[in-house]
Amino acid sequence: MSTQIVMDRSGDTRHALDINDHAELALAEKRFLELTGAGFTAAARSGLGEPRVIKNFDPTADETLFFPRLVGG
Repeated sequence: MSTQIVMDRSGDTRHALDINDHAELALAEKRFLELTGAGFTAAARSGLGEPRVIKNFDPTADETLFFPRLVGG
């Protein structure tokens, strides 16, 4: 089981997916493309907990965290 976590101003939303289910996998890839296209940064965490920024959908990632651009002023 893999999880996509989307951070926003209201907190986070978690989307669990079974990578063996083609429909769920397609939806997860669509979500990845929509979020990164909207400016979110995607970071995947491996089983060891080491995060890495990713630019392409990785269905093998245990967790993928999406966070919006930080805006300062």
